[in-house]
Amino acid sequence: MVIVMAADANTQQVTAVVDLVTSTGGRAFVSRGLNRTIIGLVGDVDLFDSLSLASLPGVAEVMRISAPYKLVSREHHPERSTVRVGGVSIGPDSVTLIAGPCAVETPTQTLEAALMAQQAGATLLRGGAYKPRTSPYAFQGLGVEGLRILADVREKTGLPIVTEVVEAADVPTVASYADMLQIGTRNVQNFPLLQAVGDAGLPVMLKRGMSSTIEEWLMAAEYIAQRGNLEIVLCERGIRTFETATRNTLDVSAVPVVQRLSHLPVIVDPSHSGGRRDLVVPLTRAAVAAGADGVIVDVHPHPETALCDGPQALIGEDLSRLAEAVTVMASATGRPVNGAPALIG
Repeated sequence: MVIVMAADANTQQVTAVVDLVTSTGGRAFVSRGLNRTIIGLVGDVDLFDSLSLASLPGVAEVMRISAPYKLVSREHHPERSTVRVGGVSIGPDSVTLIAGPCAVETPTQTLEAALMAQQAGATLLRGGAYKPRTSPYAFQGLGVEGLRILADVREKTGLPIVTEVVEAADVPTVASYADMLQIGTRNVQNFPLLQAVGDAGLPVMLKRGMSSTIEEWLMAAEYIAQRGNLEIVLCERGIRTFETATRNTLDVSAVPVVQRLSHLPVIVDPSHSGGRRDLVVPLTRAAVAAGADGVIVDVHPHPETALCDGPQALIGEDLSRLAEAVTVMASATGRPVNGAPALIG
């Protein structure tokens, strides 16, 4: 069961609802979005019905939700949500480009990549300070030093930071530098980490697990939402299939499917799905055409020496083609590119 509070509901009214539910042995989880507060209830639904919750001050609606992911479902939130990251919006009204180095290596490399991304139209900077890798011998990131580099580049460029956190214990540290916390594919079912980022009070980008079903992906988002954070962006980054021609298989169908099931924004990672530089722009076109709310791509000034995922990082003319692809496809779907003037007449 879900309680939707009125837009003008105050803290005392929310607390009164929570106190009443908990007094009966139930549990209430308060999630605050930009425009509304949702209270998810766990317990005896029939008992909750007897409490006349809909008559309480500040309550707009009480709903039974059939989907297991109650807070991120469109059953109680039919309008699609917009998430704001450092003043940049990600949602259905525009297409947002997020770009930057897969891994932060040096101050110079990160700044050069950020400027390349910004020139291509990116309004958010991605960069990994912590890198969970398949091999224990691969570059694992610079840690806190990488976060400091990102913060310095943000100061120079004005681009808000999206960066990954891999352990629950690191969430406070990463959150003190980042504008948006990223959960990578390997941690999509690391439930203590999901709960920790839900408590952190920052927007979260949740990548799909490489073998996750859509329901498992949405249930992971529910872990974050249940801790009080509805500022979640879902990222389709390719799934593991029998096909070996690409690094992963981009599930383009996931974009409209998830947008039908959930009110959360959905973006696509064409870099990690294809795994090759020549596939990034075509997959970007497909993603935006399918209705994705944005794309996140890898950029590196010298990919031949990159410590992580150099073969998929964009350079030079690739960025011009990326900017053109995003702009043209966004216009074709009736949306402007975030931070750029609309091309539709």
